[in-house]
Amino acid sequence: MSSIRIDETDPMATVKALLSRIGLYLFAVLIGLFFAVPMLWLLTAPFDASPGLNVAWPSFTLDNFKGVFENPRAVTSLRNSLVLAVVATGCVVVSAAFAGYALSRVRIPGRNLLLYMLMLFSAVVSGTATMVPTFLLIYEIGLINTHTGVVLILTGGMLPTALFILKDFMDSVPRSYEESAQVAGASSIQVLKDIVVPVVRPGLAVIAVWALVNIWGDFLTPFILLRSADLYPAAVVIYNFYDETGRPDLSLVSAFAFLYSIPVVLMYLFVNARYGFRFHGGIKR
Repeated sequence: MSSIRIDETDPMATVKALLSRIGLYLFAVLIGLFFAVPMLWLLTAPFDASPGLNVAWPSFTLDNFKGVFENPRAVTSLRNSLVLAVVATGCVVVSAAFAGYALSRVRIPGRNLLLYMLMLFSAVVSGTATMVPTFLLIYEIGLINTHTGVVLILTGGMLPTALFILKDFMDSVPRSYEESAQVAGASSIQVLKDIVVPVVRPGLAVIAVWALVNIWGDFLTPFILLRSADLYPAAVVIYNFYDETGRPDLSLVSAFAFLYSIPVVLMYLFVNARYGFRFHGGIKR
């Protein structure tokens, strides 16, 4: 099949190609601005003495952050979010590591079908559709209005995807590594800890960041399962920052949102610099 070439001797074709390229660049710039404006607002509004719903050069002040730290509910919610995120992320990573290793090494009939079914149901059955049975389950086992119940639900909801991603990393580890360790007398736990985990660290890092981002921003699960305002995470509390007239307190909201986004950004930068991000195993046999 012959490719279509632009005749450089034809001035009309050259002009059309130039206009087409300019139009493509303008379209890309507009799309970039569409996504950049909210980020610019997040960076400028917290330092503005009178923030609005527009991006403008701020009248610099730190009083907005002072208002956040003087609000006891805001500080408590950030601490609650940190506890939920760290514990639930740890549960997801540890559980996915053990289960992914087992699924990778043990020949279970219908193993791949099981993984695809878990992925399918976790994608199709949304959190909203499962809230009633989830609430009844947590209520029956006595974990309503506790962080433990929230952690269990968040961990269970993210495990199928974490397993699907991590199993590919586990498959990439040559069995000869494990066989050599077993010949030297290493147990299965030692093989997993000393041989497999160091090799699949990029996969664990991907899962950790993915889980942390989802848990950090989850609103529905803690809102349904927690009854006490003192237990609410930041994703729930931020919806309660209104002034006496019922309008959002943008000074408090902007500063709180800025602080709220820092842990996730820092973790992403650290993991990306240390391990990088990829969704497949990195060793070839």
